[in-house]
Amino acid sequence: MTDQGSHHRAPPAASVPIYDDAFELQFSPNMLAKLETRRSVPMRAFDPAPIPPDHLSHILTIAARSPDHGRLAPWRFIVIEGDARRVSGERFDALYASRNPDRDPAKGTMWTHYMMRSPVTVIVVSRPDLTSKIPEWDQVLGAGAVGMTLIHAASAYGYATQWLLKWPGRDPEAAALLGVQPDERVAGFIHLGRQTERPADRLRPNLSDVVTHWAG
Repeated sequence: MTDQGSHHRAPPAASVPIYDDAFELQFSPNMLAKLETRRSVPMRAFDPAPIPPDHLSHILTIAARSPDHGRLAPWRFIVIEGDARRVSGERFDALYASRNPDRDPAKGTMWTHYMMRSPVTVIVVSRPDLTSKIPEWDQVLGAGAVGMTLIHAASAYGYATQWLLKWPGRDPEAAALLGVQPDERVAGFIHLGRQTERPADRLRPNLSDVVTHWAG
């Protein structure tokens, strides 16, 4: 198990009173509109223009504010952009070819093509600390929370996202090519960039099918 002692944080400062005009209490219609219309875009819909470093850094900073039981940071990010996209894809293709010698030759560069589709890919890695008293399930859920917070932060900047978990993330040997350790697990490849089309929305669950009001 990776030593995560350095990820524990000092206790937060004492709380202070909050007043009616505080920023936290303000109604934010723009934020609600973003959340109401957010949806994943197909990989073909990403503009190749790179994301400015300050935008990406701010997005990751906001993502790291997601709920974290025990302040363990039981997750981390691997960022792939620029020429690293091609390098990672080529390594995936080589490994895939060694596993599938009879594959269709036309698909020989499919993982390179996949990694080049978006200007930035952020890989969310789950790394629960099994020595902690915090339940492992809580820590695994934290990786999902940080991924979704990242998506909302990207949306606030005007970027679209696509969260996928294809073969390179599911296969330990492929994930290891990116530095994922044996005691870690990929929670998802989150691709992001400006979108070039607005896909039709999909059907969403009816609240009556997914909400129960418990009354004792």
